Amino acid sequence: MRTVHVGQVPVVTADQMIEVDRVMMEDLGIDILQMMENAGRSLAELSLRLYSPASVTILAGTGGNGGGGMAAARHLANRGVRVKVVLAGPRERMVTAAQAQHATLLAMGLDVVDAPPETRTSEVVLDALVGYSLAGAPRGRVAGLIDWANAHEGPVISLDVPSGFDAHTGLAREPCVNAEATLTIAALKVGLADAPEAGHVYVADISVPPRVYDAIGQTTEPLFGGEWIIRVQDAGAE
Repeated sequence: MRTVHVGQVPVVTADQMIEVDRVMMEDLGIDILQMMENAGRSLAELSLRLYSPASVTILAGTGGNGGGGMAAARHLANRGVRVKVVLAGPRERMVTAAQAQHATLLAMGLDVVDAPPETRTSEVVLDALVGYSLAGAPRGRVAGLIDWANAHEGPVISLDVPSGFDAHTGLAREPCVNAEATLTIAALKVGLADAPEAGHVYVADISVPPRVYDAIGQTTEPLFGGEWIIRVQDAGAE
C-alpha cells in the first residue's frame, strides 16, 4: 500500500466536502450511490487487509456514511465474512441511497438488527454512524452505539471520520469513537491527521477527478497512482 505525507493530500472542511459532492453529482453526473459503493468496497478491502476478520459488526447510521457501511457489509459477506449490521435508526429516517443499500442487505438475507450484541461476537467493528455531516455532539441512539464501539475489545475502523469527530472544527465531540484506523473518503478532513481518535489514517479513492478540487480553491495532482487506498504517514498513532 502506498504511503504519502499529509502535505500531499487535499485537506478539506465539511463545507468544502459538501461542494466536492455537489460538483461530482451535478456537474459530472457521478451519483451518490456510485460514491457510496466505492466507499463501502474500500472499507471492506481495508478491513480485510488489516485484520482478515472472520466476523464483523457494522454500525450503520441513517445518512450517507451508514449507506457506505452497508455497502461494506455486502462486500464482506460476498467474501465469506460473517457480518452483523446494527442500525442507528429506522428505514424511514434513512437517506434514499442508504435505503437502497438496506433493501439489498435484506434481500441477501444478511443479519440486520436494531441493537448491538451484549457480548463480543465479532472480531472487528466498522463505525459508519456519522460522517462529515455531524452537527453538535452525538446523542440518543448514536451516542449509545459510540459508547458500545469504544467498549469493544477488538479493533474499530471508522469510515470517513470517527463518529463524533467534527469535520467543521477538527475537534472530537463527546462521545467520539476511538478508532484503530480511519478510512477517510476522497480527501483528508480538517484536523484528522492530528486526531488521536482516528488512529492510523487511510484515504480511499471514490473516483473524484483531481480537477474537482478546483471548485474549492485547491489543486492536486493525481494522488492514488495504482492504488485504491493509500496511507497518510504522519497521521494517527505510529
